[in-house]
Formats: sequence, C-alpha cells, structure tokens
Amino acid sequence: MPFPNPLPVGATSPRDHDEERGTRVPFGGFHARFTLPASRPGIALAATLAALAPGIAAPPPTAAQDPTDLEGLVVTADRRAAPAWTVAAHTTVIEGDELRRAGIEYVADALRRVPGMAVARNGSFGAATTVHLRGGESDYVQVLIDGVPVNEPGGAFDFGSLTTDNIERIEIVRGPASAVYGSDAVSGVIQILTRRGSGPPGSSLSFHAGSFATRRLHGALAGGTDGLSYAFSLGRRDTDGIHEYDNSHRQTTLTGRVRGQGPDADATVSVRYEDRRFHSPINEYGHRLDHNTYYTAGELLTLSLNAGRRWGDALEARFTFNVNETDRGRGYYRDTVLSLKSARQDDIRRTSTGAQTIWRSRFGTVLAAGYELEHQSIRAFELSDAFNSIPHSENARRNHAAYTQFSWRRSGVALDGGVRMERNERFGAAVTWKAGAVWRSSSGRTRLRAAAGSGIKEPTFEQHYAYGWGNNGNPDLPPERSTSFEAGVDKELGGGARLSLTAFHQSYNKVIVRRYLYYSNDGKARSRGVEAVGVVDAGPVHLTGSYTLLDAGVPGPREWFLDPGLPLEPGKPLLRRPKHTAAATAIVRITEAAGLELGLRHTGERMDLPILRPRRRVMLPAHTVVDLAAEFQVAKARAGRPGFTLTVRAENLTGSEYEEAFGFAAPGRGVYVGGRMVVGGGG
Repeated sequence: MPFPNPLPVGATSPRDHDEERGTRVPFGGFHARFTLPASRPGIALAATLAALAPGIAAPPPTAAQDPTDLEGLVVTADRRAAPAWTVAAHTTVIEGDELRRAGIEYVADALRRVPGMAVARNGSFGAATTVHLRGGESDYVQVLIDGVPVNEPGGAFDFGSLTTDNIERIEIVRGPASAVYGSDAVSGVIQILTRRGSGPPGSSLSFHAGSFATRRLHGALAGGTDGLSYAFSLGRRDTDGIHEYDNSHRQTTLTGRVRGQGPDADATVSVRYEDRRFHSPINEYGHRLDHNTYYTAGELLTLSLNAGRRWGDALEARFTFNVNETDRGRGYYRDTVLSLKSARQDDIRRTSTGAQTIWRSRFGTVLAAGYELEHQSIRAFELSDAFNSIPHSENARRNHAAYTQFSWRRSGVALDGGVRMERNERFGAAVTWKAGAVWRSSSGRTRLRAAAGSGIKEPTFEQHYAYGWGNNGNPDLPPERSTSFEAGVDKELGGGARLSLTAFHQSYNKVIVRRYLYYSNDGKARSRGVEAVGVVDAGPVHLTGSYTLLDAGVPGPREWFLDPGLPLEPGKPLLRRPKHTAAATAIVRITEAAGLELGLRHTGERMDLPILRPRRRVMLPAHTVVDLAAEFQVAKARAGRPGFTLTVRAENLTGSEYEEAFGFAAPGRGVYVGGRMVVGGGG
C-alpha cells in the first residue's frame, strides 16, 4: 500500500507473523527565539554531533535485536517489543513511510484520524496544537521521541511543529500507563520512533510547494549493515500562513540515529533538533490587533542513548540516558500608539538515567524490573511594560522511581501487570498499577481483551513555583490521579473485513484548578465512551472507517459559589472534546506505480471557553473535512539510475470553514505538489 493502512489491533496483516506459531498475528494500525548567550540546545546539539562522528567510524559494539525493525510487535506498551496480540490496551500503529507517501507532513494531521483523539490547533500552521485522548486533558498524554519524554514536566506537548521527518512509526497506546512511564501518562502514550537505516547507502531529496506560499525541502541519508546502521535527515519548511499579513511559520528540523550491534550487545544514539518561529496578527486570546502583534519561537533538542547486553535468551540488561531541552519564548510587539510590549523566555530541561533487567523463561513468563532518576529544571524570566516584571527565576526537582512488570502468554492467553513507585522531592510518594488480559481463539479470528490501571500527573513548575501578580504557586500540591478500565473485542469477519470495538471508562481525581489566584486539588472529571474501527480489504481497494462516542464532563450538581468561568464546571462537558467523531479512508491502487487516497473526517460540535472575561462558554459547530492525495511513481530507482515519485495533496478540498479553538479560523482549501528523488539503496 502506498498510503496509510488503517488496521485495528486484532486484525491481521500479510506482513505480520508470529515467530512462535508461524501464523499471522493481530497488528495495530492506523491502527522565541530570544537570543540568549550560548543557547544550551545549540551547544548540546554541537556536542551530540561531535560525539556521533567518531562513533560512525568506530567498530560496532555487539547487540541484541532492534525492536523497532520487527513486524507485528508493539514497543510502547511495556517498554520492550511484544507481539501486538498480547497487548490488552487499544493500540494504534501508524507507519512513517506511508504517511510520507500520502504527503502528511505534521504528526498532528495523522492523529486527527486516530479513534479517541481530538486535536485542536490555534489557527494557522505552526500555531499551538494540543491533543485530547479519550477525553483527558491535553497534559494527560505522555509524548515520547525514541523513549525521551518531551512534555513540559506535568504539562502538555505542543504538536504545532512536530513533523514526520525521519519517522519510522508512531505508536499510540490508550489508557493510563503511569505504571510503565510514570507521571503524565494518564490517558495514554504517543511515541515517535525514528527511522533505522539498513542496506546499501542511499539518499533522498524531496520538495513540496503550494497554497499559503508553502515551501518544503527535505533530504535524508541512510544505510547500514548487520553491525552498524545510520539514518540522518535535514528539513526546512516555510509558509506565509492563512492570514493576509504577519502569519509566517519558519522551521528547520535535523534528526539522526546511529546504531551498533553484535551477537550479545547493542547501542543506539538518536537525536532530534528543531528551530522554529511563528508570527500571528491574532494574539493568544483570539483577537486580531495589528501587525507584529504576537510571536512564539523556540528550540527543541532530544537526545537518547539506549544500550543493552544479553546473556543467552533468558537474561537482558538495558541502560538509558535521555535529555530533552526546550528553549521557548513568546511576546507581543504592537505598532499602535497605545504600545504594549512583553516578552517571556523559558528554558526547560529534563534529564533521566535508567536501568532495567529483563528475565524470560521457557514457559512464556517475562519479568522486568527497573529504576529511574529524573532531574527537571527551569530557567524563566518575563519583561513587560504593562505589568510588573517577573525577575529571573530558577527551580529544579528530582524524581526517583522503581518499577516491576510481569507478563505471561501461552495457547492464546496473555496476562500482564505492573507496579511503579515514584518518590518526588516535592509531592512525596505515589504508587500506580496496571493489569491486562487477552484471549485469542485458536483460529486467530477473534480476540477479547480487558485492561485496567491508575495514573498520576505531577504539578507543573508554574503550579508549584509561580509567584507574581495574579498567579501564585502552591509548593505542597500533590499529583492528580486517575483510574481507568477498558474492554474490547477484535473480530475478523471474513472476506477481508475486520472490526474492532472498545468501551472505556476513566475517572480523574484531585485535578488541579486555580481559584482565587491560588492552585488547589479541588477538581474532578470523568470520561467514558466507545471506539469502533472497521477495515475492508477488497483487492486494489482498501477501506477504513472509525467512530468514537465520547461522554466527557464534570460530575455532580452545580455549586452556587463556583466561578462559572472555570474549565471544570460541575454538570458541564469538558472543553474541546467533541461527543461524536468519525473518519473514513479509501485507498485505491490504480496501477503498480499509481495510487489514490480519499480521506474524510467529521468532528462534532464541542464547547470552548474564551480566555478573556466575562468567560462564557461557546459552542463550536460541527465540521467535516475532505482530503485527497495521489502518488505517481515516474521512475523506479535502479542501479546507476535515481528514482522519482510525484505526489499531489489537496487538504480541506471542499473549503470547509471551521474553528478547532474559539477565535482561531482553521486553514481553508490548500493544494500541494511535490516530488521525491531517491538515489541508492538506503534513501
């Protein structure tokens, strides 16, 4: 298939094989920059590249097998490769190559098709973009790049500039995963796994241009042997945005992955760096003011080192070292007579070290135990000619964690469980757990699954440490907590048709809210619903449909003294969570060298809450968006001759007018034409 191939977990793919039985197995499918002296991400990037250079030429270390190159496996659910049919939680896997062939450049656009996912972007390309999984808050999703958490500690991740550059696959695991990943993995985990090079050295060069003065150029180099592999990419994208003036988005992205392996050991280093700048005539409140009004800018660096050693097939030890550093800034520069200027800069760093031991028995039992130490820090300042400036501040906190996991499978039955204890120097101890069970029929056509667990979300730095006019942190805040249960069935109906149904219920307690200028754990909420995915393979035609019914709100009668402008208002639905969402995709293989994809997604009406007072809820109307993509292979790459593929993508083909966030119009119709040239075997 040249385009994304949506398969629910529990469906079978011709590429997915159970090595143990030699038969097909279920597989998840579609399923400011303020200029600070010596920017730390820039220094760290330079040091990383300097470290990588001698590593490429050095003799490769011995290694265990790379989990990301195994078909039919899921890595994210338990931090180790496991057959997809054994994963009790509803899981979706999106292949990176298929996204690029379909012309999808931003991860957020891929997530819009995922069941249970609600995406909200504040208008134009590059603007702040958040996701809500199964009705949870945007900061309830743990986002990982090659195992590195990229969320703000206790906070959300901005998907506005996360591209598909050098992505091998995206794994989405629903439900609480704090027993595996700790804080913030409350409603699910989204992991980006970067590409692993293989085969003869090769390169590729792609370009795209189209509506809104969009230009994109991307190059990649990859290759490898059994002992050493590498994959690098460099991309640049520019757009003038959807507004008439001052709405540009400029971004440069560099990625790299080097892996050495041998019979008994392996080591992988991966890095991702991006430099971005976004301008908008509309401020963060959704108001259009004048030229040069609002901007955000920043740098993001992730660095991952993962090394392992094996002693036979039974015992394995792994070591990880991860760094995520984000320099982000935002500000206002107005041209009007009533001048208002303000600027804020945050430099956030998360550094973690971990060790894990895995024991595998001959009888299908796997035991894993590990320890992690994470250090979080922030440097921040704010300058304003309208309010009192916040002086330069620095804060830090540490977190220790120990965990153990258990899994067992035999004869179509799989059980798993886990417990994790956190010890944070601010909020003390917290314990989370998970459990799951799966039954698969002897024919492999039916799968029943159930999963339950608990999650926590630590307070953000602002909630713990903030001080100033109208905003005071609470250093004694405990973490937010949640419990969840889900049950599902995956059924192969015959004739290439497959169906997956999942029901879930999740409750959120001790939710942090701000009342009377202070933070407290007075909030609560709950979400419940049903996710359905259907797939039909009919020769050259592949059809996929999904529907999510979500009921997410705040239980209890309305309190008379409660501020009606609060996001968590008893008896009201949660913000930006549509009750009904649906998506459908039709992939048609016209010839071996040409294919078409027609995609449709419907988002039901949902409530939003403007930031400015008086804060009154507004209802965002439902909308439907239609996309069309085509791929034509003009020439196939052969020895001594490059290959070339032409792509055309039309987004919002019908010109639907809608808002995903109140006051921020979404992009209208856009058409983009591109090409990709491949030279050699690894490009």
